[in-house]
Amino acid sequence: MSLVVDGVSLSVGGRRVLHDVSLTVADGAFAALVGPNGSGKSSLLRTVFRARRPETGRVLVDGADVWRLTAGRAARLTGVLLQEQHDGFEFTVEETVAQGRTPHLSGFDRLDREDRLVVAEVLDRTGLAPLAARPLAELSGGERQRVLLARALAQRPRLLVLDEPTNHLDVRHQLEFLELVRGLGVTVVAALHGLELAAAYADTVVVLDGGRVTASGTPRDVLTQDVLRSTFGVDSAVDVDATGRPRLALRPLCACPVRECHWSCVRRGARAPAGGAGV
Repeated sequence: MSLVVDGVSLSVGGRRVLHDVSLTVADGAFAALVGPNGSGKSSLLRTVFRARRPETGRVLVDGADVWRLTAGRAARLTGVLLQEQHDGFEFTVEETVAQGRTPHLSGFDRLDREDRLVVAEVLDRTGLAPLAARPLAELSGGERQRVLLARALAQRPRLLVLDEPTNHLDVRHQLEFLELVRGLGVTVVAALHGLELAAAYADTVVVLDGGRVTASGTPRDVLTQDVLRSTFGVDSAVDVDATGRPRLALRPLCACPVRECHWSCVRRGARAPAGGAGV
C-alpha cells in the first residue's frame, strides 16, 4: 500500500508547523522521517493517521484520501504506534494485543474465532506467544514496545505509522524492534531520532527542517556530510558497509580554526578566537 503526502500544510496554536510538505512511500517500503526536534516529524505523522487535519494538501493511502474515509475504515488501513502508549498495565499481553481488533468490531461485538486466530498469529509472529498471559506491568520496556506493535498489527493494517518507536529502548532492543518491523512486509513510515538506525533500516529517508522537506531519497544519497552538518549541526565521517548502506560516525562541530585538529580542542574545552572560522 502506497502513501502519498501531497502539499500538506498545518498550523498548531496559530503557528505554521508544516509548509507544503510532499513525499511518496512506495508499497512495502520503509520510510524514515528524520530532523531536529521541532522539525515537524510528529505533526506530519498526525496528518497521516487523522489526528490533525491539514489546512492544505492531501494524504492518500493507496490512492484514497484518508480524510474522506470513515474513521473505522481509516483505522483498518493504518496501524499506529506513538511515543507514549504504555498504558493499560493491568491487561495481559494477549488482552492488549486483542484490542487491535476493535476497528473490525461493531457495537458490542465480542471477538470471534477469526479475531482470536489473528491475535494468536500476531503473538507468534512477534515472539510474544510465551508471554501471552503475563501482565503488561511485568514486562521490560522492549517487551512492552513489542506488545504495542503487535496490537497495531492485530488491526491487519497495510500501512504502519511509528512515532519515535525506539526512543526509550536500549541498543539491543532498538535493533530487534526495527529488524522485526523490516520483516513485516507492510508499508512503514517512521519518525526516528537515530540517524544510524535510519541509515541501516530505511529504504527512503526524508529530512524535515522547520516544517519543510529539505532532502529525500535513499539513505546513501541523503545522509551526507553536507546534510548532516547543515540540518543537524554535526560533523561526520560517512562510509558504506558491505551492503552499500551508509555508516555514520557523528561528532560535535569543531570550534577550532585548525582543520586537522581531530577534535582535540573539544576535549580541551578550547574555542575558536573571536572572528576565527571553525572547520
